[in-house]
Amino acid sequence: MPTVAQSSTETDWVSRFADEVIAESDRRAPGKPVVVASGLSPSGPIHLGNLREVMTPHLVADEIRRRGREVRHLISWDDYDRYRKVPAGVDGVDESWAEYIGRPLTSVPAPEGSPHANWAEHFKAAMAGALAELGVEYDGISQTAQYTAGAYREQVLHAMKHRGDIDAVLAQYRTKKAPPKKSQKPLDEAELEAAEGSGAAGEDDGTGSAGYFPYKPYCGGCDKDLTTVTAYDDATTELTYTCSACGFSETVRLSEFNRGKLVWKVDWPMRWAYEGVIFEPSGVDHSSPGSSFQVGGEIVGIFGAERPIGPMYAFVGISGMAKMSSSKGGVPTPADALKIMEAPLLRWLYARRRPNQSFKIAFDQEIQRLYDEWDKLAAKVADGSALPADAAAHSRAVRTAAGELPVTPRPLPYRTLASVADITAGHDEQTIRILSELDPANPLSSLDEVRPRLDRAENWITSQVPADARTVVRAEPDAELLSSLDEEGRESLRRLLDGLDSHWSLDGLTTLVYGVPKVMAGLEPDAKPTPELKVAQRTFFALLYRLLVTRETGPRLPTLLLAVGADRVRRLLGA
Repeated sequence: MPTVAQSSTETDWVSRFADEVIAESDRRAPGKPVVVASGLSPSGPIHLGNLREVMTPHLVADEIRRRGREVRHLISWDDYDRYRKVPAGVDGVDESWAEYIGRPLTSVPAPEGSPHANWAEHFKAAMAGALAELGVEYDGISQTAQYTAGAYREQVLHAMKHRGDIDAVLAQYRTKKAPPKKSQKPLDEAELEAAEGSGAAGEDDGTGSAGYFPYKPYCGGCDKDLTTVTAYDDATTELTYTCSACGFSETVRLSEFNRGKLVWKVDWPMRWAYEGVIFEPSGVDHSSPGSSFQVGGEIVGIFGAERPIGPMYAFVGISGMAKMSSSKGGVPTPADALKIMEAPLLRWLYARRRPNQSFKIAFDQEIQRLYDEWDKLAAKVADGSALPADAAAHSRAVRTAAGELPVTPRPLPYRTLASVADITAGHDEQTIRILSELDPANPLSSLDEVRPRLDRAENWITSQVPADARTVVRAEPDAELLSSLDEEGRESLRRLLDGLDSHWSLDGLTTLVYGVPKVMAGLEPDAKPTPELKVAQRTFFALLYRLLVTRETGPRLPTLLLAVGADRVRRLLGA
């Protein structure tokens, strides 16, 4: 499959990174597959900010595959990290989980009611399902499996042998933590969670009274990492540690011992060297002076390798969380987003912005505007008028090197589907009647033609729109309001009702509801609006909303009229 941006290298960030990564891979490891990497800690719900850690290398890896090169996208599941705290608002978890703090994530029970074997597997499963839906191809690596199988034994022994060199690097930064700038805005919840990612927050770096050791055993008595290495012999690899949690102490041979791990700032560069990673992005929390990525760039040389190309990626914000089902009290996950938007749209949000550009993912009304923008782009791509970089981002969103992602066969506007779902409350017969009347000349034969977009719109209405904002059509006419209308108000309603039959389609009703105020002002139905006319239109629209749904706003009037049905509209408008 050809690259998607052969004519847009100067504007398409994915192609530019692909060029750099291929050149760097050819220099470092000629003839071998290109290796890109991501790291995810299943310490709790893996949120949409973490998804950028995956999507950035995924998009680059996919571009490299399109060029016919072999590439591996590694996702390291940091499931051997310590359980640091009980996250807020996770269903099936209470304060009793605090007793597991300090254990590996794979040694912590899953939330109550979960079918998964442990805490890490529970949260990995949700993310793995979302990545499959998003078309992300990757090789998953469990750090629990790697460490407990002894895969890193030689690297661990090497780190212990060169602990003085590692300590010297770390010492350069231990006293160099700059205070935050006064102008720096406080981190929001998503940013705070991102900053608490793999090993980023408050980890013991291995320094104790006996000196510095980059290895942290998990206790043989309580399985916690509240241990301190008190002695180590390079010749025999005998290591002695004590546990401050339970008082347990033992001496083991590190050349045979598999119950522990390197501290984070050593573990990460060790893995770069072990896997031959060429490209791995990092969040802004890992890219500041003295952070893991900068320090790792020096420590990786001790393992005989180079730091990967590593662009910093900016935070991902959330627009309007009404309520979250899977992560109450936290931030939404990719699975939450995929309940209200199709996978290509979510991919596009990450593909169209350079990694260092922040953006927001909409859970509020903004999602309707976002879908409008997406549909306009699709139309431009179809007629060849899209800018090269925009066309490239669209291509990366709708397909991967492996093939096309599932799409809605007949992508009606999301805002229209949401309005219909709001009014019908998911009643299939009502829904297909209304949607078929949008374009009577080309009616739907099945709701499958508008799925999965219809399902996403229904989910958005039921999960994100507050109950008091939902649309409820009047059961009976508002006799008091109708009787209070002056002659002009009654005449405008008569003109609307007289035109219903001849305008009963989405386009026709749009022309009608905008045209009535024009005709009332003595203008032609296609006259261009003036400021005065816009005021008259808003007044007329507010009247219709009050008569139909008791409020002065609501779904677009043409869609609302179709949903209510001609007979009921006539009754509610006092025909």
